[in-house]
Amino acid sequence: MVTFDCTNAGTLARWWAQALDVEIAADYGEFVMVAAGPLHLGFQNVPESKQVKNRVHLDFEGADYDADIKRLVELGAEAIGGGSAPGGFAWTTLRDPEGNEFDVANGAD
Repeated sequence: MVTFDCTNAGTLARWWAQALDVEIAADYGEFVMVAAGPLHLGFQNVPESKQVKNRVHLDFEGADYDADIKRLVELGAEAIGGGSAPGGFAWTTLRDPEGNEFDVANGAD
């Protein structure tokens, strides 16, 4: 499980569940889990908001890179950058509604 500190576990878990098209697996109030296949995401309430860049972030390979990014932005993510590498590999870095960074990659070989 990868766990996110956040100011509202339920709200952020519901956002990620919608973003990943999955369901809430467990809701304990101050801690909420989302099951995304074998990976579980946990969201736990903490009193402080995010202050600096994440030391760990999630990368997702989008089935339709541009459409996936557009959909995530429409859900409330913020696109903040990206990059590319030889071979056509590219990624876009986004922030969820509480500022946690994650990437969507195009999956090129």
